Amino acid sequence: MSKVIIKNVGKIFNAAAGQIPALQDVNLSVEDNEFVTLVGASGCGKSTLLRILAGLEYRTSGEVLCDGQSINSPGADRAMVFQHYSLYPWLSVIDNIKFSRQLKVNRENLTSSDVEAASGRADALLNLIGLNKVRSAYPNQLSGGMQQRVAIARALMGRPSILLMDEPFGALDAQTREVMHDLILHIHRVEKTTIIFVTHDVEEAIYLGQRVVLMQPRPGRIHSTFAVPLPAQRTQEMKHTVPFRELRAEILARIRQSTGITTDLDMLDQLNLQSTSV
Repeated sequence: MSKVIIKNVGKIFNAAAGQIPALQDVNLSVEDNEFVTLVGASGCGKSTLLRILAGLEYRTSGEVLCDGQSINSPGADRAMVFQHYSLYPWLSVIDNIKFSRQLKVNRENLTSSDVEAASGRADALLNLIGLNKVRSAYPNQLSGGMQQRVAIARALMGRPSILLMDEPFGALDAQTREVMHDLILHIHRVEKTTIIFVTHDVEEAIYLGQRVVLMQPRPGRIHSTFAVPLPAQRTQEMKHTVPFRELRAEILARIRQSTGITTDLDMLDQLNLQSTSV
């Protein structure tokens, strides 16, 4: 059985102007230890779908299964990393990573050996993300890339089998993003976690994913999926290869097709229309 199964999922938001369909008949299966990236134009429901998987948003219809169990609320088997780091400013790096272990629900029935194992896990994660030298620093003393590494380590602290990532590198500069790309691929190899990753960046989606899932808007649904023709061990130089560039061009063309936009000027016209109608 697949690790994640999404069956005919729909989501309708209620607004003052009436009901807004955000998702309709979404069907997707993700295998154990697979890295899947979701791309698509703004408003296609990528983040809404991820929040449903995390149990942070209720679906209106359909079913979501993780390891054969229906998902209706958050669970320790799933962890989510957001674009904004959401670190606790009064806690050090190591204490931010250990934070979930401080919650009462996670301290019940813990033995001394459990506590020791958790401490060892935090140290191992610090080494994995390369921040052992700043373990006692506070978030305001770290760069954006460092803060996001701490947020990733915190998400991994409870050994989730599924890691959900909602544009986690969107606020980072280009050079730091490349470093984070290679870091998350390394984490995927070491932790063997199933990762579902939302991004607007097609190049990022191809470089990270084993499969790229393209969603289309109004309402959000899956348009097409693409197998990534790259080896598991990725290097930045692969972005300049013919297979990479051809897949990038194909996905961009499909995004334009799915939104009815054929050129960048069409996109500009649409944005101008949206701004004048506000």
